[in-house]
Amino acid sequence: MTANLAAILYLVAGVLFILALRGLSHPETSRQGNYFGMIGMAIAAVTTLWAGLPDITGWVLIVLGVAIGGGIGAVVARRIPMTAMPQLVAAFHSLVGLAAVFVAAGALYAPEAFGIGHPGHIHGMSLVEMAIGVAVGALTFTGSVIAFAKLDGRMSGKPIMLPGRHVINIAVFVALIVLIVLFVQSDSVIGQRALFWAITLVALTLGGLIIIPIGGADMPVVVSMLNSYSGWAAAGIGFTLGNTALIITGALVGSSGAILSYIMCKGMNRSFISVILGGFGGESAGPAGDLGDRTVKQGSAEDAAFIMKNATSVIIVPGYGMAVAQAQHALREMADDLKREGVSVKYAIHPVAGRMPGHMNVLLAEAQVPYEDVFELEDINSEFAQTDVAFVIGANDVTNPAARDDPSSPIYGMPILEVDRAKTVLFVKRSLGSGYAGIDNTLFYKDNTMMLFGDAKKMVEEIVKAF
Repeated sequence: MTANLAAILYLVAGVLFILALRGLSHPETSRQGNYFGMIGMAIAAVTTLWAGLPDITGWVLIVLGVAIGGGIGAVVARRIPMTAMPQLVAAFHSLVGLAAVFVAAGALYAPEAFGIGHPGHIHGMSLVEMAIGVAVGALTFTGSVIAFAKLDGRMSGKPIMLPGRHVINIAVFVALIVLIVLFVQSDSVIGQRALFWAITLVALTLGGLIIIPIGGADMPVVVSMLNSYSGWAAAGIGFTLGNTALIITGALVGSSGAILSYIMCKGMNRSFISVILGGFGGESAGPAGDLGDRTVKQGSAEDAAFIMKNATSVIIVPGYGMAVAQAQHALREMADDLKREGVSVKYAIHPVAGRMPGHMNVLLAEAQVPYEDVFELEDINSEFAQTDVAFVIGANDVTNPAARDDPSSPIYGMPILEVDRAKTVLFVKRSLGSGYAGIDNTLFYKDNTMMLFGDAKKMVEEIVKAF
């Protein structure tokens, strides 16, 4: 394959990746976006293999690697429940970071294979690309592993605060920069290799230090941020390999992840710069303001069915509790029953509901909830004041009025779905326990709130029977 033909095919793949991102921006076009992405990746992979024309041993290793990796990925993807999707994404991000480290190591130990020079005489720009790639990759790896552990419950979701953590982070970051400069300037084979692994170890440490202080409530932003990091790590691999398609893909993932992180930061009232530097999520959680006499009004499925059947409008607010209970299909059935009774039903999605961007949208799409019934926070928040019933199922922190009313609350300033302004709030929850942010929800104790205690799926199924 000629270089010109390979360049054209890589350009086609890049255009398809852009179309994929555009398609994924809306549920109605997401399936088409996935197809564009898969076709683009197939073109890029075949072009890379054909342009390289490896010998028979190389082909055997490539096929074997694809079979092992693809097989494991297929099995994991089929077995993983939707509730575990956030930690699966975090785990996959860690593999991208690890791949960047291995590719950079391969380029350092066999530069001739990459056309970047000889051991001890590697091109200066290649050394810069290599150093940045391994640093970002190693940081992404440990950061993603810790995010996975927190999301999967293998590690406490509470912020782990180290004394003087900002000073430590700055010191480690400065050390990383110094090591990169020394690595680029070194012309000794032993020196370059020693500095390379020193950069790797320091970056691995920095990744852990950045993510450990972040609390569970900020995990959706962490997943988005690590997605961006993994993209830049992939772009670094592309520069090392001289692969245009990988550079384009990595840059698209990195930039789109950064944009998504910015959007989510606005949704949580976080500083974007603070997120990038890992300097958020370390608040000490506590009770959220004055909770009055802390008495709640408890209801049953029959009460909820009666209230909603006699309403003219219902807004459903899904959260992670719905995902855990896998209640989305029962919820769709409940909504269909209400519509047959002439009730207007809409769904309100907070940008950080669940534990990863778009978590609730995916679950509702899985239950075949019509796209036109699903609204984002800024499009539906003004409607709660005119709504008869707000049906909250498993969403906690994103509906907490303390974020709006209590300046002493750790989540103060975070935009919320203002369900408390509805005439009646039906709140499905197992108990009065705090949400992922670790603070009490003042919504539980408001006069217009009725708590429906129990498993979300069973409660919704009981409501459907009561209809």
